[in-house]
Amino acid sequence: MPNQTEIIKKRYDRLAPYFDRIESMMEKMMMGELRESIWQKVSGEKILEVGVGTGKNFPYYPAKSITAIDFSPAMINEARKKRQHLGVVVDLAIMDVQQLDFPDNYFDSVIGTFLFCSVPGPKHGLLELKRVCKPGGEVLLLEHVLSTNKFLAAIMNLSNPIIVRLFGANINRETVKTVQVCGFSKVDVLPESSHIVKMIRAVK
Repeated sequence: MPNQTEIIKKRYDRLAPYFDRIESMMEKMMMGELRESIWQKVSGEKILEVGVGTGKNFPYYPAKSITAIDFSPAMINEARKKRQHLGVVVDLAIMDVQQLDFPDNYFDSVIGTFLFCSVPGPKHGLLELKRVCKPGGEVLLLEHVLSTNKFLAAIMNLSNPIIVRLFGANINRETVKTVQVCGFSKVDVLPESSHIVKMIRAVK
């Protein structure tokens, strides 16, 4: 039976050349502003971005040492093109967030945007972020989650299997709860959050 991570990876490999166009409307309406907001909260000098995708966050990168990873080779290829076009200084690597090839306590901050909807083992991935983050450092997440509106939540739960099959993303995850059980010293849901998109700060 195929590994679930490999199945999701292949879906993102397939979507990579079209990914920016597929999400262009949502980026203009909401996501771009939220991406900019969360990147303004990044602190420290050594930063890791997990789930870099096609490099949608590149325009918001601070002038710091950035490493960015993604498990999809096709997504990393698109990010390399964007890096060259924008002249962004970033080290890109193909790597699975569930098994990071970095030492313990290595990064000042770790950031991921709209990532944990597609990680097969979200708790395992979050524990990896905690592991590579320095004591007192922050994990910053921007995630779409199951709505607190009961009617909308029912629709999301009903349609989730179709969305996962088409795009590899779960739209009904409760990521805040998952972060809270990972043993961080402090977890905050920031004011920019809504009933369906959460901005999370977790301190190691």
